[in-house]
Amino acid sequence: MRKLIVQQWVTVDNIAAEEDGGLGFVSVEPFSEKSDPVFKAAVMGFIDSVDTMILGATTYAQSVGYWPTADDQGEYGRKLNGLAKVVASSTLADAPWGDFPAATVTPDPVATVRELKQQDGKDLWLWGSLTLMHSLLDAGLVDEVRMLVCPVSRGRGTRVFEDAHDLELVEATAFGNGLALVRYAIRNG
Repeated sequence: MRKLIVQQWVTVDNIAAEEDGGLGFVSVEPFSEKSDPVFKAAVMGFIDSVDTMILGATTYAQSVGYWPTADDQGEYGRKLNGLAKVVASSTLADAPWGDFPAATVTPDPVATVRELKQQDGKDLWLWGSLTLMHSLLDAGLVDEVRMLVCPVSRGRGTRVFEDAHDLELVEATAFGNGLALVRYAIRNG
């Protein structure tokens, strides 16, 4: 069975979106020539382990204007753009992705993710989309949370975990660029 893996940029105090919804705390460019090579290898390894990206409607709207034409993102951008995409939305009729295949739109992300997890393929990647993440967590569909922890705190904002969840540490890695990757498996049931 495929796993659903959530990836979130976070502060050390568990903030995944600032009060204005932004990610101003992310100060690392993981895909430039200045990138920490060990961090870049970890990011590339992850994107090679997935074949489907799942986004909420807001994350889709924030991403579609940049990523399909993000030539500056090199190999990472090409791989990201080549992934199958699913957008959770009850209002969108379609979700184009530049010159790449359009995303599939689903008004019922829980049912769609449940179905996708049963299909053959690589793992599924939920990108950002905190509201969607919380609903998929509540449905018991999230298998792993990858947190890219930035060396800052914010005190206020939207947290990754707002409710109680039992987690099991899978990996904790520090990188030379100040980031840490912390991976947790979710214990469902």
